[in-house]
Amino acid sequence: MWQGVAKPETPRDRAERRALETDLLDSPLAGKPLRQRLRNFRPGADAALRALGGPLAWMRRLRAIETTIELHETRLRERWGELLAAHPDDEAFEHEWRELARSWSFRDVNDLIDRHNRHFPTEARLPMNPRTGDFVHVNGRPYTRTPLDADWILERFPPHPPPEEPRWNRSPDNS
Repeated sequence: MWQGVAKPETPRDRAERRALETDLLDSPLAGKPLRQRLRNFRPGADAALRALGGPLAWMRRLRAIETTIELHETRLRERWGELLAAHPDDEAFEHEWRELARSWSFRDVNDLIDRHNRHFPTEARLPMNPRTGDFVHVNGRPYTRTPLDADWILERFPPHPPPEEPRWNRSPDNS
């Protein structure tokens, strides 16, 4: 550490200083006071310390929820196609698909959703709405997430084959 000792100017330092002086000659702001930046807040030391730690816990948890939901959707899409190809009868397919939807486990993502619903308001420092006594909405919607279940599956993957596709044309390659 140099602690108060002036370093000698290097050729690189001289070149940088000359380039800066040249840039200042052409600058329309040279010699004029800079516009004052007014802020409605003062950045605090706690915000700076939080910024050093990377994404906050609620941010990491929301990302994990989205990733896990995408994984479930991919696996369900594959199973939907497999069952559709395996069952030539619409009623048999519907029965098997509803049975699979009832037995599908969302324990991993529902645990994350439960933790999000419990801890997000305090971790994100959501303000309270004094009229309702509840936390304010985020982007116009409540912050809570709904746990996934069989109805969620049946909304995204209906228990009947698509109507535009004739039964006789269905094959495992284009399902």
